[in-house]
Amino acid sequence: MNIKETHQQREIILTGDRATGPLHLGHYVGSLQQRVALQSEHDQTILVADMQGLTDNAHNPSKVSSNILNVVADYLAVGIDPIQTTV
Repeated sequence: MNIKETHQQREIILTGDRATGPLHLGHYVGSLQQRVALQSEHDQTILVADMQGLTDNAHNPSKVSSNILNVVADYLAVGIDPIQTTV
């Protein structure tokens, strides 16, 4: 008797935000709600584009570092689960 394993491959989502400032209601309505809803069904990776933040804030790199931490905190606050989603 042959036992066949079926492996259901999950779709991959790669998305992110720029670290140029705090996230706002537009981010929430535009993408964050969907990211939270899809994280249990897909392999999701969210990146914070720090290089983009540096191009906008080259005169103040410490602001970019602070923005990155704030963006990640916002992800957690809206329900992004770091166990289900790679940040």
